[in-house]
Amino acid sequence: MARALIVYCHPSPVSFTAAVRDTVLNRLAASGAEVRVIDLYARAYDPTLGLAAWEGYLDTSRNRDGVAEDVAALLWADTLIFIYPTWWYALPAALKGWLDRTLLPDVAFLMPDGANRTILPGLTHIKRLGVFTTCGASWWLTTFVGAPGKRMLTRGIGLLCAPRHRRAFAAHYLMDSSTPESRARHLERVARKTDRLLR
Repeated sequence: MARALIVYCHPSPVSFTAAVRDTVLNRLAASGAEVRVIDLYARAYDPTLGLAAWEGYLDTSRNRDGVAEDVAALLWADTLIFIYPTWWYALPAALKGWLDRTLLPDVAFLMPDGANRTILPGLTHIKRLGVFTTCGASWWLTTFVGAPGKRMLTRGIGLLCAPRHRRAFAAHYLMDSSTPESRARHLERVARKTDRLLR
């Protein structure tokens, strides 16, 4: 049975992104997964990595101060799912700040030391990584810009997960000119990809 952590980021409780979240939650429930949800806007999450946190970033005896609950959820999970709108081709500030503050040394990665010249993965217990988003821009334009949000999560965080982790990605492009039909098709796609992720 999967242990899924959803990191959800949208300010409106009635957004299409909320419908994507609910679709994922329904598929997780149908599979019997255990689920925890971190709703960043509902918590009025402060994304700022302040001076004290920055100064203590490498001090693994205290760098979890202030984010211990989220770190515990991350360490509990074997499935990590991000649900958010793409703004300016990337992550909303609240979600980027969550990565900055929560994916810490000795949590998400191991810092170089005398034996290792580069960082090593720390999320090798994560066997499934899901990313579900919406984009105002087209697929072509998002790809031309480099899709930094997608790359940050699927590649950057993916490198820290289990070597053969399963991965799911779905984006509704041209969201500002979407139709009821395109949104319904996207929710069906999200459901299918979530089911495949959980196999």
